[in-house]
Amino acid sequence: MVTQISIFLPNRPNQLAKVTGILMKEKVNIRALTVSETSDYGILRMIVSDPDKAQKVLQGSFLVDQTDVIACALKDAPGGLNEIATVLGDSGVNIEYLYAFVGKATQAVLILRVENQMRSKAIDVLGNAGVRIYDPEEIYSM
Repeated sequence: MVTQISIFLPNRPNQLAKVTGILMKEKVNIRALTVSETSDYGILRMIVSDPDKAQKVLQGSFLVDQTDVIACALKDAPGGLNEIATVLGDSGVNIEYLYAFVGKATQAVLILRVENQMRSKAIDVLGNAGVRIYDPEEIYSM
């Protein structure tokens, strides 16, 4: 499982810069991120090079949590996401949220969050469909 860091940020100027400044100072590299927002706060979800260190250095300034997510290969072509969504959906696995990024070898990587009790099933279903599941160290070192 890949560990994702989730940070709850007040929806005010300079909050993202504060997070990225702390990570820069501590030499933690951001691999992927997404932000969801409401009028009062945002949730910054990130895959970083060292999730435990990131949580430790950010915890004094922000509310930080870790979540297990699935990192799998995504065909970088029309229909790539549809294939994964269909395989999981047909197996009764609901995707709570997702985001993608391009790795070093221009391979697209999809980060998926599914219900905890469905995580093993999702990994099995994807593996049986020939979808590559990444090892956490592969993702952290991209």
